[in-house]
Amino acid sequence: MLQLPDSPLCMKTSVSVDESYKLCQQLTAKYSKSFYLGTLLMSPAKRRAIWAIYAWCRRTDELVDGPAAAMTTPETLDLWQKQLDSIFAGNPVDDFDAALADTIEKFPMDIQPFEDMIEGQRMDLYRSRYQTFDELYLYCYRVAATVGLMSTAVMGIDTSMNTAPWNKNKPPYNPIQEAVALGIANQLTNILRDVGEDARRGRIYLPLEDLERFDYTEEDLFKGVIDQRWRELMRFQIKRARQFYVQAQKGIHYLSTDARFPVWAALIHYSRILAKIERNDYDVFSQRAYVPQWQKLRSLPIAWMRAQVL
Repeated sequence: MLQLPDSPLCMKTSVSVDESYKLCQQLTAKYSKSFYLGTLLMSPAKRRAIWAIYAWCRRTDELVDGPAAAMTTPETLDLWQKQLDSIFAGNPVDDFDAALADTIEKFPMDIQPFEDMIEGQRMDLYRSRYQTFDELYLYCYRVAATVGLMSTAVMGIDTSMNTAPWNKNKPPYNPIQEAVALGIANQLTNILRDVGEDARRGRIYLPLEDLERFDYTEEDLFKGVIDQRWRELMRFQIKRARQFYVQAQKGIHYLSTDARFPVWAALIHYSRILAKIERNDYDVFSQRAYVPQWQKLRSLPIAWMRAQVL
C-alpha cells in the first residue's frame, strides 16, 4: 500500500540508489510479470530506468485506485506534485524516489508527462462520467499515454535508420504519436475490461454519447444488461481500441533494438484482452477478461520475432 509522508519535503530516502532500484524492480516484477520479463532484455541501465518509471506510475495510480484511495484528496495530489518537484530537483524524498531521481539524471526527460499523469488522477477525484470521446481521450492521455512519453526518453531511437544519403541530415524520427497511441489503446482496453467493476463504484468511462448512439442507458449499464444493443456498443468500442493498437505498431521499429521486444510483448498481451472480452460474449459485468500467464509466455516468441523483423 502506498503511503505518503506527512510532508514530502521533510523526509529523506534511507536507502542507496541501488537499493532503490531493487525496490522498483520488485514492484515491476510483482505487478507486471510479462512486461518485466521483456525489460530483462534491455541494457542494465535502461531496464533499471524503466523499473523506476513504472514504480512511480504505479504508485501514482494507487493514490486514486488503490486500497487507500478513499483517503485521497486534492491536497494529497498537491503533496505528490511537490514530491515530484523534489525528485526532479535531485532531492529524493522516499526510498523509491532515489531510483527515479537517478534515472532523470541519466536519461534527461521533461517533467510535463509526470505532471499530466497527476492531473489525470485528479480528474478521477471529481469526474465519474465523460460525455464525448474527446473528453475521454484527454483522460486516457493523462493517465496512460504519458507513460509512453516517459519511457521513450529511456528506450531511445534507432539512429541507424538514417544511414541513407538522403536521410543523412534529417533528425531521427521520434515515434511520439505512436507512443501516445499505445497508451490510449491500453487505457481503452482497461476501461472495457473494467466496466462492471467501475459501475459498482458509480463510474462510467464509456462516452455517454456512445451509449446514446446504441440506445443503451446508464440504468442498463448499472444493471449489467447484455443484449444486442450492448454487444454492438462493445464491438464499436473494441474496434476503436484496435485502431489505436494498429497506429502504435507503426512506431515500434523506430525504437532502439533492445527496446522493441518489451513494447511488442506489452502490445500483444494487452490487445488480447479485447479478444477475451469477445470470447466472453461481451460480459464484463460478471467475469473479468484476462490473459492467463501461460498464454503470455507462449506469445513471447511472437513478440521477439516481431521485434527482429518489423
